[in-house]
Amino acid sequence: MANSGPLNPNPVPNSDRLEQLKQFDESKIGVKGLVDKGLTTIPSFFIHSEEPNPEPKTRPGNNHSIPVVDFSAPRETVVEQVHRASTSLGFFQIINHSVPVSAINRIVGSIKSFNEQNDELKMKYYSRDITRGAAYSTNFDLYNSKAASWRDTLQVRLTPTPPDWEYVPEVCREAIVEWDKEVVKIGEELMGLLCEGLGVEKDRLKELSCLDGRVMAAHYYPYCPQPELTKGLTPHTDPGVLTVLVQNEMTGLQVKFGEEWVDLKPIPGAIVINIGDILQDKVRPIPKLLTFRSKTLIISNDEYKSVVHRVLANPFQEPRVSVAIFLNPGQRENSFGPLPELISDEKPAVYRDFMYKDYMGRFFSKELDGKTLTNYYRVSNQM
Repeated sequence: MANSGPLNPNPVPNSDRLEQLKQFDESKIGVKGLVDKGLTTIPSFFIHSEEPNPEPKTRPGNNHSIPVVDFSAPRETVVEQVHRASTSLGFFQIINHSVPVSAINRIVGSIKSFNEQNDELKMKYYSRDITRGAAYSTNFDLYNSKAASWRDTLQVRLTPTPPDWEYVPEVCREAIVEWDKEVVKIGEELMGLLCEGLGVEKDRLKELSCLDGRVMAAHYYPYCPQPELTKGLTPHTDPGVLTVLVQNEMTGLQVKFGEEWVDLKPIPGAIVINIGDILQDKVRPIPKLLTFRSKTLIISNDEYKSVVHRVLANPFQEPRVSVAIFLNPGQRENSFGPLPELISDEKPAVYRDFMYKDYMGRFFSKELDGKTLTNYYRVSNQM
């Protein structure tokens, strides 16, 4: 699930389309508001044009295509299963973990409740100004994407600088605080398992502050009257270290598996984990430079995989609700690259060091289009 960023309008040079976008955005009702008005056809700026290449086919997901890791198994088994899932696909679900199901239900339920409040109550939170740490809107890339996607999002910056809590909806404020605590605990456990799988000290990622920069993106996907014409969330990889996601039991999330899209079947009480671009390339800190690999792929020097995923527009009356927390480095005054422990003559560094601001600036200046930025920082691209 992608997180939001600063508004950087770069609309296509079409005055009619721009006017439509502004009219919709300034209404502050979101796509849920459109549905509540009884809309039967979606606005033209939500329509995704036909791709030049044939759409990859979709096949149902199962426990063999999207790994499911049972955390009640012996630790060595869990380490092996997490490592295998992270190196083969980078996307998996965990069950029998330490997080209470009641905590999952509470955070998902609170986000659903907020989105189903009256428009008048929600409008005061609608904004594209994330400097205050919280913003509710439709598509962070609304003005610079080729087509909008059918979802509304509440984004909250949790750390290292807490949000101004008055801009966080009251109905879900307490649930967000409590859920963040649960994510810290399970996130630390996951990072330890990932480190053990790489053969490095289990606190290595924690020492690199990879748990200390957390952002929540809570998506609400209401019924779409023409789901075949749009998307809920376009194909993308996540630009952080690790993503921890919970959802209700509505389908829609798909993972790119080879040349196919695979449905991720929700499991009650499960937590969805996916590797971010930074972890893919394993990081080594270089003091006093503002850099950090925003792809988990980078930290692991390409051993772990950050996979493309998307969400289909919702064809059902029941909304799809998901809550993702992105785990990112909190010490942004450091430069990052592949961990020294993972580099050798036989396996040299795949990525070069780069600045965190540079990476995130590039990420948020483009639309979510499924094109990873990790290739930009590959050593081979410097030749």
